[in-house]
Amino acid sequence: MDSRAGSAKYRVERQVLDEQRLEELTRRKTFSEIHKPLTDRLKDTFRCTLPKLKRSVMSSCPVLYWLPKYSVWDYGMPDLVSGISVGIMHLPQGLAYALLASVPPVFGLYTSLYPALIYFFFGTSRHNSIGTFTVLSIMVGSVTERLAPDEFFLKTNGTNLTLEMDVAARDAYRVQVAAATTFLGGLIQVLLGVIKFGFVGTYLSEPLVRAYTSAAAAHAVVAQLKYLFKVSPKRFTGPLSQVYTLVDLCLSLPKTHLPTLLVSSVTIVLLTGAKELNSFLSTKLPVPIPVELITIVAATLLSSTIDLNNNYSVSVVGEIPSGLSAPSVPNLSLFGDVIGDAFALAIVGYAVSISLGKTFALKHGYKVDSNQELVALGLSNAVGSFFQCFSVCSSMSRSLVQETTGGKTQMAGVASALIVLVTILKLGMLFQELPKAVLASIVLVNLKGMFKQYSDVVTLWRRSKIDLAVWLVTWVSTMLLNLDLGLAASIAFALFTVTFRTQMPTYSVLGNVPGTELYVDIETHREAREVPGVTIFRSSATVYFANAELYLEALKEKSGLDIGKMIIYKRRQEAKQRRRERRAKRRAKRQAKGEKRAQKAAEQHSGPPEISVEEDEADDWRETHIDMTATEEEEQSRTERGNGTVFVIPTAPQTPDGCSRWEYLKGGHPDSTSLGWMSELQDGDTTTLGSSSEDTLSRDLEQVSLGSLGKWTWDIHSIILDLSTANFIDTVAIQTLKNIFRDFSEIDVDIYFSGCQASVVEQLERGDFFSETLRKQHLFVSVHDAVLYCLNHRGAASLKHKLELSGTVSFMPSTTTR
Repeated sequence: MDSRAGSAKYRVERQVLDEQRLEELTRRKTFSEIHKPLTDRLKDTFRCTLPKLKRSVMSSCPVLYWLPKYSVWDYGMPDLVSGISVGIMHLPQGLAYALLASVPPVFGLYTSLYPALIYFFFGTSRHNSIGTFTVLSIMVGSVTERLAPDEFFLKTNGTNLTLEMDVAARDAYRVQVAAATTFLGGLIQVLLGVIKFGFVGTYLSEPLVRAYTSAAAAHAVVAQLKYLFKVSPKRFTGPLSQVYTLVDLCLSLPKTHLPTLLVSSVTIVLLTGAKELNSFLSTKLPVPIPVELITIVAATLLSSTIDLNNNYSVSVVGEIPSGLSAPSVPNLSLFGDVIGDAFALAIVGYAVSISLGKTFALKHGYKVDSNQELVALGLSNAVGSFFQCFSVCSSMSRSLVQETTGGKTQMAGVASALIVLVTILKLGMLFQELPKAVLASIVLVNLKGMFKQYSDVVTLWRRSKIDLAVWLVTWVSTMLLNLDLGLAASIAFALFTVTFRTQMPTYSVLGNVPGTELYVDIETHREAREVPGVTIFRSSATVYFANAELYLEALKEKSGLDIGKMIIYKRRQEAKQRRRERRAKRRAKRQAKGEKRAQKAAEQHSGPPEISVEEDEADDWRETHIDMTATEEEEQSRTERGNGTVFVIPTAPQTPDGCSRWEYLKGGHPDSTSLGWMSELQDGDTTTLGSSSEDTLSRDLEQVSLGSLGKWTWDIHSIILDLSTANFIDTVAIQTLKNIFRDFSEIDVDIYFSGCQASVVEQLERGDFFSETLRKQHLFVSVHDAVLYCLNHRGAASLKHKLELSGTVSFMPSTTTR
């Protein structure tokens, strides 16, 4: 390697390598050597050994791996401080997000306790804080209000015969609905984790997730407006339910309860200011100020002092039972009604958790097992549902606090759960006078981060229009179709964009960069030079059933060869040639007979022989005259209506099998191109496929109008298909490649493949792609190898001399034959 003027140069001398020669040099393993038989793999899977059993137990319960190595001196104090900070955040968020789930606030505290303890044993992320999350709470709330609306729990007052709400019965049934949905969602997560389906979260792209959470934030705002204004809008379900609810809320605004609105407004203003101050002082404070907890404590004290509930009719949390509730089995009869919502909860919760977990793992240098995370999250939900918890996942705000305050392991989650446990056992009753408007205000202020995601529209407009379309479709579908159907529609559209991009890739013809072995698109690079006589075709996507036909059409367009018309014309010309030869044979036979009869007559009579035209000769003359007249008329009509001409020359006499070889020269109108292509023939620059006899050249020269082929400048004798972008190939694509090889070979254009990955070669072998006519010698390691092979084997020495291929690969004659 030589380094001069700041640039490195290198030179490599080697043979031109095709796939067969490469296999011989590298001694590639066979398919059976690489892939074990199914029986052997099953034996390895079910074989039980002590080391394998230990690894299985450790991976299924990660706490057994890291807890024995836990250092109290190194990690104890940071985990304790971090756990207390996160536990303080759990209290207001658990109470507030329970309102989003449409269940009593105490169940939000339960949700902050049990799942965190379960995740301690099975989770692999050291910084994820498991508990209530805004989006999941909204999704659970949509299910509970749909299956347990207020209208189902109206009862008649026996005293004044008025309808009143049975709040206790409604809340109890909503808790059952939430628990059943959570259990089924957790069960789905566990099953997906067991079958190693952890990659399912990758189908949720970042634009999709951000748009979905932005739409969910809008759902949360609509759900909390009734607490901010203390109005009672109607409950709507199904598509467009958010639009109908918002319209009904606007119609109910004249009934706004002013004391509740005042409490909400003051809380929002104070919380927003305190959070901004917290952000400004974040670099100077070791622990963030718990503004939500301070707000809850202050609002509870103020409400108890003034007695907002009795004096001003401000709704409060109400009775919070102290102590833990007994576990109960979820209502299995509800599974059929919530299975769709449960699946959506499982996918969204896992996507949020694994994205946060991988972010922290990359930052701190440890690994997160996606399948084990799916199992851990599923067990947290499934076990938690027995204690009336609703769906949980990692919270971004709490996880960031746990990481920034020095949390090292999952012990921080245990410390935060202990804070929640103490609150449930001893302090829960103190929050009975907390106004619901304050909790709704906390939810609204905490959604500020999601509202900032609307700036993604401007960013995606500049970066990617397709990602912008995914964002907009996700947001609109989630807003109009609700959270469950909206997620399904969003995933379907995102997958459609992927299919669309692979179905409509960029097709290009490559040219050589002078002095190198590099090949780039000739349409986008000025210095790229097309190899004369060789078309190098590449697709930006893999070839499969969805784009195989488009691939073939693009190849025809880029190469300028309309295969169908050319094959039809060639066969017609070959048929005409055979008819001429048959007529010539008949004429020669008749002429020989005539000469023989004339010779006999001359012997018998001394006078001049009488010349007679027999009937068959007259018929042959008429047939020939009619055929030539029709041919001239046909050629004249073609010339008048065509805008391009293909000159077809029989370059070799008819072979024993009845086939002739033809050369296709590119040109326009015969008057303007005849001299041009004749000069090319004289200069020797035209690629010829065989030798033509001079005495038959002028007689057999014909022309036909094929306007769709355009004006050609070079004859194409080889086409190289660059398959370096293909990572797989299916049966439809294999059949398409076979058809390409067959059709182009019929017009004497050779097809070669380059850059095939090992997996693609294996799939071609299993698809019976190789035969006597299509061998591995047609597959080359690189485009440059294929180009050098073409130039060496199609009699193009002059063309090879004209190319500036003095790059890094020196051409050496290949030892293989065609």
